[in-house]
Amino acid sequence: MRDFIGYGANPPDPRWPGGARVAVSFVVNIEEGAELSIVDGDERNEAVYEVTEEVKGGPDPCRDSHYEYGTRVGYHRIMGLLDAYGAPSTLNACGRAIARSPWIAKDAVARGHEVACHGWRWERHAGMEEAAERETIARACAAIAEAAGSPPVGWHTRSAPSANTRRLLLEHGGFLYDSDAYCDDLPLFTQVDGRRHLVLPYSFDTNDMHFHQGTQRFTTAGHFAEYINDAYDQLWAEGAEAPRMLSVGLHLRMIGRAGRIAGLERVLRHMRDKGGAWFARRDAIARHWIARFPEQAA
Repeated sequence: MRDFIGYGANPPDPRWPGGARVAVSFVVNIEEGAELSIVDGDERNEAVYEVTEEVKGGPDPCRDSHYEYGTRVGYHRIMGLLDAYGAPSTLNACGRAIARSPWIAKDAVARGHEVACHGWRWERHAGMEEAAERETIARACAAIAEAAGSPPVGWHTRSAPSANTRRLLLEHGGFLYDSDAYCDDLPLFTQVDGRRHLVLPYSFDTNDMHFHQGTQRFTTAGHFAEYINDAYDQLWAEGAEAPRMLSVGLHLRMIGRAGRIAGLERVLRHMRDKGGAWFARRDAIARHWIARFPEQAA
């Protein structure tokens, strides 16, 4: 059932640590190696990347190399910058990407970041048969657990989940939250087969995806920084009375480019200088919310 009311005009006060006005969640998407590629035996090539052309029926070395840039170069730029500003993040990691580059999970954990699950391949779950989806979740979680040293406690589906996704996550066990919603600036509880389950909404607007996907809403590092900083400033102002949460979506092959990384630094510097931000992993936000609202209804 859809909910068009939510918290309404009286959102709960999360009392973020340190009296922060905004819990800021940097989400670093790890998809490189999990995108569709005929070279990897997939049914087609991924169509979403810098170039608008799509090679059909055969290998696409141009597309492949665009994704490879993310792990070869982009990851190191982004992690170095987050470390410099003391901003722990959540890696939204596809299982196949981590199986191919386990060093990413190991490095991220050593730096103090969370490794959450973003499916096996970088694909939608809408329409996926239940048995196949159950196996996909298990396979992805196993790959992350092996590389990171512990299983993921967070989940986010690319685009639309299936009608079964949330139930299958709880059936698999170990998940503290999922991010398959875009409906609020605060976490919320939902009911899954009579069980209370936490959802940390994600965001597609405060997201570097707009450097890609044909939208080109962000064409320079400055456009990205201006938009994210405006969002932070609005939530910061509201946070004087009602603290909020801000998700910032990042991708290795997008913001990790030399001409864009300055946008992320401007965002981090602005938030640090303005104050009021709690830079937090999503699992930390989830645990804080559960402890703060042990009896909050779904």
